Amino acid sequence: MPEPAWRNEGTEPDYRFTLANERTFLAWIRTALALLAGGVLLHQFATELDPRLVVTVLSVGLGVVAGVLSVVSYTRWRANEIAIRQGRPLPFSWVLPGLAAVSLLTSAVLVVLLLVA
Repeated sequence: MPEPAWRNEGTEPDYRFTLANERTFLAWIRTALALLAGGVLLHQFATELDPRLVVTVLSVGLGVVAGVLSVVSYTRWRANEIAIRQGRPLPFSWVLPGLAAVSLLTSAVLVVLLLVA
């Protein structure tokens, strides 16, 4: 696989910053896997919750968010790596507020379903 062109721009950063950026990327990937697992578990084991359509939509939604988070985590890692190499501030990301909103919405829907059931 050829090396990306941006790896030749700027100066080579201290390896500790690069490794910290990679650890953050892996943490986002773990979060995406946890969301995917939560969606699968919700769909498979929450058989008592009704309406079933809402549970299915919530499960599929968690799977979609997991896929989006996987892609966004790579683009975030890449943008951070470029900023580190060029000595610029790290870019703002909407991922944290977005993930918090998804968690809040999922929790609220599950609480309502559990109270109704």
